[in-house]
Amino acid sequence: MKQLHNFSEVFDSQAVYRKLLEAMANPLRKVSIKAQADKMYGADAPFLALAMTLLDNETSFNADSDQKLTDDIVLLTSAKRTNSDSADFIFAADPEKAVEIIAHAKSGTLADPHKSATIIIKDNEAENSVISAYGAGINGVINVNISGNAKRAVSQRDAQNYEYPQGVDMIFVRDTGDIYCIPRLVMVKGEE
Repeated sequence: MKQLHNFSEVFDSQAVYRKLLEAMANPLRKVSIKAQADKMYGADAPFLALAMTLLDNETSFNADSDQKLTDDIVLLTSAKRTNSDSADFIFAADPEKAVEIIAHAKSGTLADPHKSATIIIKDNEAENSVISAYGAGINGVINVNISGNAKRAVSQRDAQNYEYPQGVDMIFVRDTGDIYCIPRLVMVKGEE
């Protein structure tokens, strides 16, 4: 029998999950899942490592119009594919579409804020936009360089005017295996 991946559903998933928790607890701090992603084959290895960690047969996802990524995620996780407006996890392989995806993603309700989407965005663009971020997990205010695509995604999220505790969480992924998160409670102000 041919083995498709060397990714351990137990040990590597735990390692990715710990890194993801570190990134969520420390917004905009880059952490690397390269060691685990390298055990996945294909062009979207970091996406697949996150999918193997976050998805199972009781979660739903959408990978926009990327049929290969969709097929790989279904094969590896048995998660249900659904429309982006009802998906628990949305994989945006094209960062240019992130603004549109965020505009239609579910944001939970006041009674059930946990019924919101987590949006995982591939972003390999140069990080030459500066933002100031503050909120949960950040001591004071930090200035961080992010890509223009990430800045537009955050601006769209903020334009949605979610009422606390509603909102979406965002995970940005680079092909190098670096990830960083912008949770719903982190407020961002762009530098002029």
